[in-house]
Amino acid sequence: MKAPKMILFDYGQTLVNEKAFDGVKGTEAVLRYAVKNKYGKTAREVQAEADRINRELGRFDPQKKHLFQVEVPTSMFTSYLYASQGIELSIGPEDVDRVFWDAAAPGAPTEGVENFLRYLRENSIRTGVISNISYSGKVVSERIRACLPEHEFEFILATSEYMYRKPNRRIFELALLRAELAPEDVWYIGDQYECDIVGAAGAGLFPVWYQGAMDLSWEPKEGVLTVQSWGELREILEKSER
Repeated sequence: MKAPKMILFDYGQTLVNEKAFDGVKGTEAVLRYAVKNKYGKTAREVQAEADRINRELGRFDPQKKHLFQVEVPTSMFTSYLYASQGIELSIGPEDVDRVFWDAAAPGAPTEGVENFLRYLRENSIRTGVISNISYSGKVVSERIRACLPEHEFEFILATSEYMYRKPNRRIFELALLRAELAPEDVWYIGDQYECDIVGAAGAGLFPVWYQGAMDLSWEPKEGVLTVQSWGELREILEKSER
């Protein structure tokens, strides 16, 4: 196996282990900044409407989300959501993203990832991030840097900024363009089989299925490099051809 010149990472449940999503908590935090609530909507009522809209759009279904390949930025979603509920906020879209996300799904580094990233730095293996995520790119970068302050990724591509979602090959090709590397020189690591593994392979990258923080059901896939820990992947890298 040939060692990569660069490794690209997924964000959620790969670099960062997020707690179970609680939309009501996130909405409660945002409603603290309401300057008008025409109909006296509670956080639970607003989140119920958000859930209805998401079902109409077909977002976030674990079995189908790989079919949803165009991103809906949260800034657009929440602008409609709060306006439709007669609510005005004193904060702008980026702050809404930050406030909601921090309350709804706080995160911490996956076990051992800091040591693995240190190993990559010591061995001059470049790094970047591609994340299927609707929060603004700035807020996503802030979250990653807060969780992993010792590591600097060359770039962080949030699909909220670039329209296409994994597994669409265009988002992978954009990352390769940014890196100025050929697909065969790059590994992609993620936890979601269709979006991360099938998507990366379809764009010519070498996929690695990381399951150390997996919150989805899965079945082994023949011919796919699968690891349960960052230490396991480091051992594979150490044995690879330089």
